[in-house]
Amino acid sequence: MAIISARDVSWGLGSSQLLRNINLQIEPGERIGLLGRNGAGKTTLLRLLHGSLAPDGGEVLHQQGIRIGYLPQTVPELTNGTVFDVAAAGLGQLGRDLAEYHHLNQIYSLTGSAEVLEKMTELQQGMQDEAAWDAHRQIDTAISRLGLTPDVHVNTLSAGWKRRLLLAQALVGQPDLLLLDEPTNHLDLSAIIWLESFLLQQTSSLLFVTHDRALLRKLATRIVELDRTQLSNWACDYPTYLARKEAQLVTEADQAQQLDKKIAIESEWAHRGVKARRTRNEGRVRALQRLREERSNQRKQVGAVRIQLNEAERNGKLVIEAEEVSHTFGGPHILHGFSTTILRGDKVGIMGPNGAGKTTLLRVLLGELKPSAGWVRHGTKLEVAYFDQLRLQLDESRTLADNVSNGQEWLLIDGKRRHIISYLADFLFTPEQAKNTISRLSGGERNRLLLARLFLKPSNLLVLDEPTNDLDLETVELLEDLLFDYKGTVLAVSHDRTFLNNVVTSTLVFEGDGRVAEYAGGYDDWLTQRPQPRAPETPAKVKAKPQIRETSARPKRLTYLEQRELEGLPVKIENLESEVAALFEHMGSPSFYRQNSADITQAQQRLATVQRDIEASYARWEELEQIKQDSGR
Repeated sequence: MAIISARDVSWGLGSSQLLRNINLQIEPGERIGLLGRNGAGKTTLLRLLHGSLAPDGGEVLHQQGIRIGYLPQTVPELTNGTVFDVAAAGLGQLGRDLAEYHHLNQIYSLTGSAEVLEKMTELQQGMQDEAAWDAHRQIDTAISRLGLTPDVHVNTLSAGWKRRLLLAQALVGQPDLLLLDEPTNHLDLSAIIWLESFLLQQTSSLLFVTHDRALLRKLATRIVELDRTQLSNWACDYPTYLARKEAQLVTEADQAQQLDKKIAIESEWAHRGVKARRTRNEGRVRALQRLREERSNQRKQVGAVRIQLNEAERNGKLVIEAEEVSHTFGGPHILHGFSTTILRGDKVGIMGPNGAGKTTLLRVLLGELKPSAGWVRHGTKLEVAYFDQLRLQLDESRTLADNVSNGQEWLLIDGKRRHIISYLADFLFTPEQAKNTISRLSGGERNRLLLARLFLKPSNLLVLDEPTNDLDLETVELLEDLLFDYKGTVLAVSHDRTFLNNVVTSTLVFEGDGRVAEYAGGYDDWLTQRPQPRAPETPAKVKAKPQIRETSARPKRLTYLEQRELEGLPVKIENLESEVAALFEHMGSPSFYRQNSADITQAQQRLATVQRDIEASYARWEELEQIKQDSGR
């Protein structure tokens, strides 16, 4: 039985109608990927299903008592409470009780107040159910894995960190249905991989919009596509959808071609004039009219984005050389002993946790920031074009055309004159849109506009900071093709694994303690080349036992020791994450940097060690769980 149904739902009026008589049912346990062009109405559909937007026609029916978790694409204003408060709010009254207990516990640890202890005891009595404390651990885990600090006030967070917080809130509520609009935006790779694993283990239904093709491949059990106001259903995973969609488009193109030929034949007959009229074959004339109407009404494939780079004069072979570069802002090293040589035509990906220093590395390599030690040398005739992740280069008060051309009506691209309206049409913006301000653009449309502005500038060095965020999949793939053919050099910060695999020739990866290592190839190549986390040592008695090679084709099974290790990993990870939270709290206090330097260094080193232990423990957990699942098949 469906937990939610949309019946003949329409939204929007006239030429701005986004949805027209669509139908959708979501069954328990389904994981549905929602695809569609930027501006097609994916976010609108999610809001209609959530109930925060009412349809103009039709109805949305919810199963009685259904719990829905929703992560919006744009961040609503959050001003009150701490990170823990907002995350716990996803649990309703239980969450509010847990948040109050959390704050009282902090006060008691500082004051030892008997009155506070009494209040805590009263709350405890109301939360004797073991599920309440499981919920508390789930809040702590979600906050920790998404890189948040529980006692930070929300009004100090950036929009990106608030988005992470809203994701934590949606996840902790254990909803029957999760609606996620671009959940991987602003997440680093470790958080994305954790999110994948978390969602795969959930029994709730999932409807999600994403540009992350790796996430789609991992999660989606069904694909629905929103295209030109209509919703189509594909009862398959994402790779199968791609093959079936390609076949459908080929068939549609063939049918259109056959219809055009038939119209041409019938038109020629009709134009014979007198002879046609003498035959008095009015049925054939009416049939021709119907053919023309059919062709007119046939839904045509929307034009593709046409992206063309305005390449600058070819630069020298050397682009950037860095030698033993280190940098610090007075605390731990962000970069330490980093060296690289980037040559013309290199496509370099930059990966690392949020806050690791990727933007600092870019600024040092581009010469915007002088390193604390070492040196950076540039080649000749560099022309840099920079893609800003936060879209700060866009002026909300100006039109699309003015944002791109700075008021110029005609543009010069590779020596040819182009009108600004024609140029913006290559990026799927209509003349009406071009003359309006950017305030009504979706996140993906803003990114597309920024690409239009970026590619207008002659360049031989492209610097891209999360370029795929909010773009529709077709535009991402076209961008990949463009960058692949680009004769200049590319520096790309990205957490999009498929994008990195398809574009970059090498990766610079932050590995902790200011160390940045260089690997050949993209994300998958890094996975095979990176240092593997050490598994826990096997007891000596077992080590001495001779290894027997398995000759059976049966899947490997967990040993007794591995089973015990697997059972103990959640508690181990929880303890490590609690230590990280405590270290963050300690290091965030004003008195921390008033200590002697040895104590400060010791705390910083301990934090780095514990974070590495957490990553190794999660990797080991995934490895053992996979063995367990394989042996159970």
